[in-house]
Amino acid sequence: MSADAVLARLRRFLLLLSGLLLAATVVELIFIGHTDGIQLLPFGLCALGLIAVVLAWRRPERRVLMALRVCMAPVALGSLIGVYEHIAGNIGLLLEVTPNATTGKIITKALGGANPLLAPGMLALAAVLAVAATYYHPSLADAKGASVRK
Repeated sequence: MSADAVLARLRRFLLLLSGLLLAATVVELIFIGHTDGIQLLPFGLCALGLIAVVLAWRRPERRVLMALRVCMAPVALGSLIGVYEHIAGNIGLLLEVTPNATTGKIITKALGGANPLLAPGMLALAAVLAVAATYYHPSLADAKGASVRK
């Protein structure tokens, strides 16, 4: 098997893994009832990511791959917003339950509180995998045949 064939399979695997992470995130969010206000944001981000991944899978052309990269930026940013929201929620709950706790104790407990910190990170992981699938992709080569970095 040629190196190009191996790279093509690896790229498809990365796209598949990214799509599975986004789809599994939607299922998990539904199961835990993550459907109130800003909690709907990850549903939209997952939909955006899934559409971009499916399009890149079916049509790995330059414009589609560049659109995938652009779409994954808000998905990753949404992940950071989720981490912030989870920490803020944990701190708010701890301040209600233990109002006299020290700042160090609050921060330590907030990192391992009721709202999981790594759960929103699934969106960032999916975004990174999708972007990695486009790294030195042959469709991103310029007219002279030089690969586009990133």
